Amino acid sequence: MVYKNLYNRIFFSIIFFGIYFISLNNQYLLFIFGTFIYLIVFYEVFKFFKNFFKLILLYLFLSYFSFTLYFFVFFNYTIFNFFVFTIILFDSFSYFIGKFFGKNYIFKFLSPKKTLEGYLGGIFFTNLSLLCFFYFINYEKNIIFLITLINLTIFISSIGDLIESYFKRQNNIKDSSKLIPGHGGYFDRFDSFISSIIMLCLLSLL
Repeated sequence: MVYKNLYNRIFFSIIFFGIYFISLNNQYLLFIFGTFIYLIVFYEVFKFFKNFFKLILLYLFLSYFSFTLYFFVFFNYTIFNFFVFTIILFDSFSYFIGKFFGKNYIFKFLSPKKTLEGYLGGIFFTNLSLLCFFYFINYEKNIIFLITLINLTIFISSIGDLIESYFKRQNNIKDSSKLIPGHGGYFDRFDSFISSIIMLCLLSLL
């Protein structure tokens, strides 16, 4: 059952990667893809979340407003894709390292499967992977900004994951829905992006 869940997770991750790469060179296609995801998250909240309903909606509206503002005012192709891959890599490294090596659980009162090993491994390997990538392509501009963006994104995405876990706990549900086998629902899958896009928008304002 554990491996079936893992295979489902990998399979549906590949599908999302595929859609993302198809949209990669078109800013407006990316925006439409993101809007579609937000609409499904709103659907999940309306259907399954009763407690803290207004607070969750406010949080999602703030996120979607930041998403829209970023795309039509601050959009930068390189920065946005760097930001997205930071979230993907951190989530993936944390999941697999925690799955196979995690022993010390953290935030157990909110998210019982999170481990210290997964969290620290995710931070280390995400930084290592992205910095190696920029080293090999000889990218030298704004490297300090990129390192800051990596770790701010990791930090805020972790908070977003805990926020979504808290909302689920308060509503006595395990997953936001069953729409993505292996992942739960769209709110589960995109909780890190929902919080982090607010940070990226604010950072762009500065």
